[in-house]
Amino acid sequence: MPIAMITGASKGLGRALAEALAARGWDLVLDARGAGALTEAARAAAAHGTRVEALPGDVTDAGHRAGLVAAASGLGGLDLLVNNASALGAEPLVRLAELPLEGLRRALEVNVVAALGLVRETLPLLRASSAGTVIAVSSDAAVEAYETWGGYGASKAALDQLVAVLGAEEPGLRVWAVDPGDMATDLYAAAVPEDDDPRPEPALVVPAFLRLLDERPVSGRYGAPALVEGR
Repeated sequence: MPIAMITGASKGLGRALAEALAARGWDLVLDARGAGALTEAARAAAAHGTRVEALPGDVTDAGHRAGLVAAASGLGGLDLLVNNASALGAEPLVRLAELPLEGLRRALEVNVVAALGLVRETLPLLRASSAGTVIAVSSDAAVEAYETWGGYGASKAALDQLVAVLGAEEPGLRVWAVDPGDMATDLYAAAVPEDDDPRPEPALVVPAFLRLLDERPVSGRYGAPALVEGR
């Protein structure tokens, strides 16, 4: 069975993707900071009959990342790394003139530094796979200038560039940055709590990720809405 590691897997897109992969027979290593919600997500995924290792912790902690890699090795290797864990930098979001520098540092640490750390630490396993793949969950804030989204957007833009370079440096892997588009998630609610416009549930975005895994296009940046509409 293929093996995937998903960070930020207790809620939202991470949990929805974990359940979809489990339904396809993938074994999973799941991460999130909240132990209770992560346990529930792991139980839902395991109900499909797959092996699930759930490790609560912070991806900025090198020891926690080492535990995730060890869990994947214990399952037999790694075919897919999904860097989904994200930090906003401020909750709710604020203009750059008001953005605390420690908040920006946190966004960069979670969204960029920790993501690269996991890539570096899982590369031996991914290179050994016949279908080694890295997915980084990006955002349209990485390429569009939205007021108050500057810090978060800057971190996602940096992540996009890391993905682009990694794809060039690792031609044996598939490396994709995926912009999921608007979703109804706790992250968005924390970012803009006054916005109560309806948004798609994360499960509606998951088919885009599954399409990438099925069709395995060249490494690059993809938008989930276009992938879903193009099916």
